[in-house]
Amino acid sequence: MACMACLLLALAFVAVEAQQMQSNISRGSSLTPTTNSTWQSRSGLYAFGFYRQGNGYAVGIFLAGILEKTVVWTANRDDPPVSNNATLLFTGDGLALPTAEGQNYLVKSSGSASYASMLDSGNFVLYNSGREIVWQSFDHPTDTLLPGQRLLSGDELFSAKSEADHSTGIFRLKMQNDGNLVQYPVDSPDTSAYAFYASVTDGKGENVTLNFGADGHLYLLNSTGSNIWNITDGGLPTDEGKLYLMRIDADGIFRLYSHDLKKNATWSIEWVSSKDKCVPKGLCGLNSYCVLNDLKTECRCLPGFESVNQGNPASGCERNFVADACKNRDENFTYTMEELESTTWQDISYMSSRLSNKDDCIQGCLEDCTCEA
Repeated sequence: MACMACLLLALAFVAVEAQQMQSNISRGSSLTPTTNSTWQSRSGLYAFGFYRQGNGYAVGIFLAGILEKTVVWTANRDDPPVSNNATLLFTGDGLALPTAEGQNYLVKSSGSASYASMLDSGNFVLYNSGREIVWQSFDHPTDTLLPGQRLLSGDELFSAKSEADHSTGIFRLKMQNDGNLVQYPVDSPDTSAYAFYASVTDGKGENVTLNFGADGHLYLLNSTGSNIWNITDGGLPTDEGKLYLMRIDADGIFRLYSHDLKKNATWSIEWVSSKDKCVPKGLCGLNSYCVLNDLKTECRCLPGFESVNQGNPASGCERNFVADACKNRDENFTYTMEELESTTWQDISYMSSRLSNKDDCIQGCLEDCTCEA
């Protein structure tokens, strides 16, 4: 009897251990923000589920196995946060938040989903009964790439609004169909006038993809498998305690980060697309310009203008005076001309005139009642 008891105890222990190691999620499973809020990967490093955002919760994938919880993917990122009464349900069609109007699908599978898994790579995957992938988060990146993930031709990454708000921000990184990897402001056309980073690899092959190796290697491959550009050299340590991610940050710079699990460290920057934080176009809005103050960006208004929204530098600046000179041509007005030294205008929001010297510029502006700069 004692041996039988030992055997039963051993079998029970094995069953519990196997259950803990099992990362598959069966159809019909559900999550809520306050109880059973996530599905974790086998090691517990990554988790899929609810996380705090604003006054409510968002659904996404984040690094749960480190002190600095880091969001790497968000579902329907521009939807308002949900309340703590929300339920996320795994159905055959995907993942849905039931509402009074019906199912609000955050993830819609391409076929009938039988089970899901949060992988240790950071990829959340839905499978059909034949173990074929019918949806995976790696195919739908938001602002972050993880090792093994690709940005396909025609696809884009969009920055978040801030570190705390993961809804869509004001910058994008696009893997263009012409083979060029380019950064733009969100609402701009795909033209060089608006670009502030480019790999200059257009015309070097079809279906070019941005790839991310386990050693921190970011590189571009064309459809023949040829490496047409190394963004980073790679060669970083690949031991089990090292994590890497690439992200287009809220400030418009895209960076390669590393994290050492063994040292409980914070994220370290391994590479940046630009060391000048004022480079991203659109960081400061119309009638404003960017300056670096103790390595931090600051948006300043042109003389005679004031900020439209103090909390949002991208909103730009507006006049703090009434410009009525053109309406009242018979009246006399006194004007002042102020010079902004060492300032470069990179956008095309203003018409420019090529004049031989500063005095000609001043005189030309004074003779044009619509001139403001």
